[in-house]
Amino acid sequence: MIFAAGLGTRLKPLTDNLPKALVPIAGKPLLEHIILRLKSAGFDEIIVNVHHFPDLIINFLKANNFFGIRIAVSDERNELLDTGGAIRKAAWFFDDGKPFLVHNVDILSNVNLNELYNQHVNSQSIATLVVSQRNTFRYLLFNQKNRLRGWINENTGETKPNIISNVSDYNKLAFAGIQVLSTSVFDLMLDLKPRFPIMDFYLSNAQNEVISGFVPENFKMLDVGKLNVLGEAEKFVINQSVL
Repeated sequence: MIFAAGLGTRLKPLTDNLPKALVPIAGKPLLEHIILRLKSAGFDEIIVNVHHFPDLIINFLKANNFFGIRIAVSDERNELLDTGGAIRKAAWFFDDGKPFLVHNVDILSNVNLNELYNQHVNSQSIATLVVSQRNTFRYLLFNQKNRLRGWINENTGETKPNIISNVSDYNKLAFAGIQVLSTSVFDLMLDLKPRFPIMDFYLSNAQNEVISGFVPENFKMLDVGKLNVLGEAEKFVINQSVL
């Protein structure tokens, strides 16, 4: 699944007339970069959620003949469902019972998607999150077995769950916007409201379910969320293409 429904507020004025997913980087829209990356890793069934200028994304997919694979659209034009709600709305697409990968459209990285997927398949986790050591102020907290235990906002001191007391007991890692989930998550989502963030879902289930971190070696990533990153994103794409 590709998250492509965001408003792209940080990329204004580009996103005043264009969805973030179609912002061009090195001659190709972000969405195309992610689709081709997934396709090259062997993923041949993809669902894309849409909200902001949804018809532009749908027409782009049609114009490219859906890149020769099965690409479906999860239409959220009436209401943005946040990350958790978006995943649950797309549950019908994941009807084969196999784990599925979710990728933010604005994340460029060199992570080995097959290695990530295989680690998840061989684990007992309901979700495996790509995480790394990088400077931010919101961190996921993992124990020594790389199992998610909590979250902290270092600017405010807020923790989730609030029973977290000694943060130094945990590894502080930042989420990279790429994850693999087992379809068993849908059973845990049955009673939730339509709109909810996936991270809150993970944190509320972290004590009873195994939610793991995946820390790639020599990891490079770029969050293409702000105008001042676009030049760097172009260099990133060009450098990755020649590796």
